[in-house]
Amino acid sequence: MTQHSRDTPQFYLTAPSPCPYLPGRHERKVFTHLVGERAGDLNDLLTHGGFRRSQSIAYRPACDQCRACVSVRVVANEFRPSRNFRKVMARNADIIGEQRSAVPTSEQYSVFRAYLDARHRHGGMADMTVLDYAMMVEDSHVETRIIEYRKRGPDSGITGRGEELIAVALTDVLSDGLSMVYSFFEPSQVSRSMGTFMILDHIARARRQGLPYVYLGYWIEGSKKMDYKARFLPQQRLAPSGWLRIDAQGDATSEPQD
Repeated sequence: MTQHSRDTPQFYLTAPSPCPYLPGRHERKVFTHLVGERAGDLNDLLTHGGFRRSQSIAYRPACDQCRACVSVRVVANEFRPSRNFRKVMARNADIIGEQRSAVPTSEQYSVFRAYLDARHRHGGMADMTVLDYAMMVEDSHVETRIIEYRKRGPDSGITGRGEELIAVALTDVLSDGLSMVYSFFEPSQVSRSMGTFMILDHIARARRQGLPYVYLGYWIEGSKKMDYKARFLPQQRLAPSGWLRIDAQGDATSEPQD
């Protein structure tokens, strides 16, 4: 194998399959492998171009005559929580987020399994075993972290550690931000709005680390599953002309951002 073939990514196109977000449509993806010493740099470059990571694969939609999937990133330093967001943060004041190396545990899988059974019973991940979960966490050639969200306990003030595991986020650290690869939570805690809280926590973490963005994956106008992403403003959305700044919901007139 030549040096050129090792360092130059090869891209592939999937066969059409039913779209999980827009009924009656089909999706295709273009993908490549993230392996080797340059995997981190390639992941950075592809994320800026609208790709997402799943294990050692980077992919993005490549659907015929459909451009509904739009990459979204929150402008962390300028984000100001709304009244509803402040309520979510207050509701979870008893939660501690602990960043760890990307190492799977049986405790994480227990929450993951409960989450899938409650919210995605018929989805593509529904049959994932503990070994599948371990692969999802460990099969990464880029800088990846696990953030565990736990309830405070009687000794948390002394140890700085929480007790009961409530939620987990698998997160990539990019040169310009944090990319939320996958997150899940204990379904019995639905009143906490943990999905929203984890995004708010990542925005705060990005600011502390001096990183300008939090990448949320794809937003799809008209998809109820994706509506929540439009609430985190200001944000940038990837258009053919580049990243467009959005300051208010429905605002699509902003200038492209570098």
